[in-house]
Amino acid sequence: MDYIILAAVGVVVVALIFIIKKYSRADAGEGETPDAGAEAHGHVPPATCCGAHEVCEAETLLILTDEIIYYDDEELDRFRGKGPDDYSADEADEFREVLLTLQPHEVAGWLRSLNLRRVEPPADVRDEALMVVSEFRDERRANAEDKNRNA
Repeated sequence: MDYIILAAVGVVVVALIFIIKKYSRADAGEGETPDAGAEAHGHVPPATCCGAHEVCEAETLLILTDEIIYYDDEELDRFRGKGPDDYSADEADEFREVLLTLQPHEVAGWLRSLNLRRVEPPADVRDEALMVVSEFRDERRANAEDKNRNA
């Protein structure tokens, strides 16, 4: 069972790497400042992408560090080892409540944190979180394109 979960996570990570590499741009983060909400969690995404890496940390779901950052969600650790389709509606709501308290730039970090803690979120909450990450990425890209057009 653990191998199936690991294989599924691996496939998702490979797919995300492909998507991120395809749509990422070095100038996606220019001109933006970190949000105070990120500082409260001890993690501040870079204000600008330095160009030394292919994707900005704020947009990637890849685990770039083994440091676990909690988002006031320590209670979710009790779900370690539970499959994404094995949650009750009330348990899924616990994950959703945390997701709804996060700023868009924090969601990718939250998913990375859950992954490091070996906590798989419920499938529907994971999909919602991935949608937030995608919308955040698209918004940053549109802002960067607008800034380039106006420059």
